[in-house]
Parts: sequence; structure tokens; C-alpha cells
Amino acid sequence: MSALNLDDFADTVERPDAAVQRDAEERRHRLGPPAGSLGRLEELGDWLAAAQGQCPARRLDNVKVVLFAGDHGVARLGVSAREPGTTVSLVREVLEGEAAVSVLARAYDAQVRVVDMSVDCDPGELPAEVTRHRVRRGSGRIDIEDALTAQEAEQAFRAGMAVADEEADSGTDLVVLGDLSVGGTTVAGVLVAALCGTDASVVTGRGSGIDDLAWMRKCAAIRDALRRARPVLGDQMELLATTGGADFAAMAGFLAQCAVRRTPVVLDGVVSAACALVVQRIAFRAPDWWQASQSTGEPALAKALDRLALEPLVDHGVKLGEGTGALLALPVLRAAAALLAELPERAAAPEPGPEADEPAAHTVGNPEQEDSEPQPGAGTEPQTRTETGTRTEHETGTASETRTETGTRTEPETGTEPAADETRE
Repeated sequence: MSALNLDDFADTVERPDAAVQRDAEERRHRLGPPAGSLGRLEELGDWLAAAQGQCPARRLDNVKVVLFAGDHGVARLGVSAREPGTTVSLVREVLEGEAAVSVLARAYDAQVRVVDMSVDCDPGELPAEVTRHRVRRGSGRIDIEDALTAQEAEQAFRAGMAVADEEADSGTDLVVLGDLSVGGTTVAGVLVAALCGTDASVVTGRGSGIDDLAWMRKCAAIRDALRRARPVLGDQMELLATTGGADFAAMAGFLAQCAVRRTPVVLDGVVSAACALVVQRIAFRAPDWWQASQSTGEPALAKALDRLALEPLVDHGVKLGEGTGALLALPVLRAAAALLAELPERAAAPEPGPEADEPAAHTVGNPEQEDSEPQPGAGTEPQTRTETGTRTEHETGTASETRTETGTRTEPETGTEPAADETRE
């Protein structure tokens, strides 16, 4: 097997189709609702169309929840509300359909897949389909030792790539990425603090619901592991081996290969977000293929999403993990795809005919009369008389009259007598 060159991902990962995204935006402007009235659904519809390479985006009928499972040695420090080495019970609950993620997956017509990378149990306790990518049993205690060897880290990364290829080949439209682990948020805090350049106290959260004493132990573990992570920040594979874990390395490989295969991914919580930060260092275009599902209140998640420039789709305060929060965002994405595909376009406004460009014909009055000089006494009401003969009178005052013996006589009323100085014929 040839050595894995992470630099190749920078060239092989492309952005979603920009031309299709422009087509989606133009089509959206022709739909019935006014621009901006559908809020973020408009942006999500454009993103799905660009990711799928077609406009409008097709329905999200084949959605897969992929959960990478693993135990972490740092859990032995009492940093979690769960007992160390109990990830296997979480896996069984999911496989038996009794976990929260299983219930939501049935409700939203999504499939669930569990991938065991380093669960602390005998492989025979779980189905072969779940354990076939397993790298080791548990990961090292990252505050004092490496989580993996270099070979194990690469093996786990390649396993994640293989899972991504399997999902792409099976026609998966969208992946919901989550984890099943004990101590996973502690490992995630180390990676986020190292990659964002911050301190342990800034990224230490309550995780599974720990008390103050457990929080202090967790913060100390992140602080100690952070000292070991900073010297290897330049090599992402070494970082995953030093302060990650088999499940983290697999999720990183999965995210990178999903971007290569043009498969959109919804990130669940702080564990998947920490792996996304690692992949961002490997392939800077990869975040264009992801959406952040939710805000959990974990400070490390907020830091990671800010660095990734991703905005959560929902905020229901769900802190369970295991892909649960990401599934709650699925109806939003499905609504965005349906609206862009099924809303009718507005009818185009009729173009004006040639008559509208020509001036209207003037039919009132006589043009010759309109161009002539105004008659004296304009603005007064004329009187008409009929007499015999013709008589023309010119006044030097304020009034004049004209008599036509054989026709009509027009005499303006001025209310004054004609002046004495007249000319008569």
C-alpha cells in the first residue's frame, strides 16, 4: 500500500457547481414568493442544487446517518458522565433501534449505519458488518500518550475514505455524520483548541452533563493534551495520531473523501466539527460541502463553526450527540429542496405591442385653429346674432364687435358701451 499523501486532497476536492448554483438563484427569483421571504431555505436550496449538479435539486430520499464509534483512554480520568469503555452499550442501543437517533431516523425515513473503529470490546460482541473496519480496541490516553500509532492513524483515515466511497456508490443523497463515544468531547476540545489557537478553559464544556469537579478534570486533561498537540500542528495525520483517536481519524478521512465524491454532509456536534477543522487544513474547499446542523451550547463547537464559517440550521438545545441533532435539521433541508423544485414560476409580464410605442392620434379641435393667434377678448362668453348686411366695428376701449348681415354676429359681452371713436363701413 502506497503512503497516503494528504496534499492530494487540495487538488482533488472541488467546489460545488457554481454554474448550477447561479441557475438555481435565477430560477428562485422567478418563483411566486418574493425574494427573501423564504429566508435561509432559499440559500439551502441553491446549495443543494450546486452540490447535486442539477437545478432544481432532487428530493433527499436516500439519507444515511453514519456513526463512527470508539472509546478513548482519556475517559478513565472521569471527564464524562458515562463510565469508561461503555461505548459498546451505545452501539447496541442503536443497532436494536432503541436509541434516540434510531427513533428519529425511522420518523424521517433515514437509514443508520454504525462503524466500529475502536470500541473497547471483543469484536465478536458486535456484527461483522459493524466491526470490519476496526483498527484497535480503544485509543490511548492523550494527556500522556499518543492515541494511535502512525500506521493506525493512516489505516483509520483510509477506512473512513472507504466508507465514503461505499456511500457515494450506493447513491446516498446526503450524509448525517455523528459519533458514538465516551470521552469524545474531551478529544474534540483538544483538536479545536489546537487548531483555533485558544486555551483549554475556552473550549471545555459540559459534554454529557458533567458536574463542576468533572469539568475541572476535563479542563486539565485538555490542557495537558494540548501541550502535546501544538508541536505537531503542521502534520494533520500526526495530529490525529497524537491527540485524536481511531474514530476521529476515520471521520476525517470520511469527510475528505465525501468532498472528493461530491457528497453533501451535515455535521452533528463538536466531534464531527473538530474532524472538519482537521480536514479544512487538508483541503480548503471541503467546507463548501458541509452544513452545520445545530448549536449545542458546547464552547468548542461554537469555536469550530466560527472557524469553518458554518451557521447552524437549528437550535433546539439538543446535547445528546449520536447524530440526533443533525437529524432534526433534515426536514429543513428537505423543505428547501422541495420548494425550489415544486414551486411554480411566475408568468412573464406581457410585452407592450407596437401601438403602445406610437403617439396617440389627436382628434380634438382643428390644428389650424390651434396654431392661430388667440382672438381678442379671449376668456369672455360670446353672443351670436343674425342680421342683414355686414358691419365691422373697431373699438379702442375694452370691447369690439363684428356683425355679418348674411351670417352671424359675434359680440363679446364686456359690460361696457362701445367707445365713440369707431370706424364704420
